[in-house]
Amino acid sequence: MRKVVIAADSFKGSLTSEEVARSVEEGVHSVCPGCETVKIYIADGGEGTTEALTRTLGGKIVEATVHDPLMRPVKAAYGLVEGGGTAVIEMASASGLPLVEPELRNPMKTTTYGTGELIRDALSRGCRRFLVGIGGSATNDAGTGMLQALGYRFLDAAGKELGHGGEILSRIAAVDDTGALPELAGCEFVVACDVTNPFSGPTGAACVFAPQKGADAAMVRELDEGLKSFAKVIRTHTGTDVERQAGSGAAGGLGGGLVAFLGATLASGIDMVLEAIGFDELIRGADLIVTGEGKLDGQTAMGKAPRGVLDAARKQRIPVVAVGGAVESVGELNRQGFAAVFPILPGPATLERAMENGYARSNVRRTVEQLIRTIHLINR
Repeated sequence: MRKVVIAADSFKGSLTSEEVARSVEEGVHSVCPGCETVKIYIADGGEGTTEALTRTLGGKIVEATVHDPLMRPVKAAYGLVEGGGTAVIEMASASGLPLVEPELRNPMKTTTYGTGELIRDALSRGCRRFLVGIGGSATNDAGTGMLQALGYRFLDAAGKELGHGGEILSRIAAVDDTGALPELAGCEFVVACDVTNPFSGPTGAACVFAPQKGADAAMVRELDEGLKSFAKVIRTHTGTDVERQAGSGAAGGLGGGLVAFLGATLASGIDMVLEAIGFDELIRGADLIVTGEGKLDGQTAMGKAPRGVLDAARKQRIPVVAVGGAVESVGELNRQGFAAVFPILPGPATLERAMENGYARSNVRRTVEQLIRTIHLINR
């Protein structure tokens, strides 16, 4: 075996993508020390995307003090890659649900303002291309907070400027973009979006996701009506019909706000990541690709990182093996195209034990070592 590519997502709560890759590499080299290994840190557009992309592309992580969903100061990190011209931003770092205490979660009040501040900070550093992950939001403000941080103003019927949060949506009568940062005109936004939910309605942002963010039934109704009303304002102001845009309901309507006002392109999270790092070229000539994530099951086919790796590998006829902390639906995973799927646990263990960093790393290494031994035996 001459070349093995390692491209695994993080094992959430246990191992980063980089730690998984190092453990896989150790397993490969313990049997085949002369084998070339290419470590690629990946993610599916959610948690870990900034770190994975920034590490793979040789960029750097920077911090900015911004506002959290309740307008409290918080430090948030993002990545600078491609010579500092591209920013990699996870909106959850500034506007994510974990930043809000459970008893304070209320999408009528929470705002994406901090996400806009991250974009503004990156603009000040010269970034003009943005790769944005929008999973894990605490908000249902259709991106109005983000846009406010970038100089947009939202006005009621009397011309009075409105505040923050989902509660303003039904009262927006006009948009004032005269103060929008001029640098935005020359920017490209690519957004990782793995849901197809529309802006409003029974499968829209409020009805499907707002309850997870603290909304009761009355709030859901008000937020949904607000999104419908704001969609009309958006259509009048920009000419964009966000109601017809698949994924516009992602992150409480942030997907729609990004498309309508910043001209964003919505893409599968893993596809965005793989294209950004030039994955097709990195895997060229590989004999094997090892991928994985914390849990492999039937949902792995639904746009998750290992499936994106598999799809790219099949174009070049490279076999893909997956390892996971837990494995279900093995037959289905094989039918999808994975050459083999392996759980890393050697025996029964509590979830806490299974997720211990050192234990998980040793289990990844051991599993891959046995895999490579088997390959060598077959190829004798």
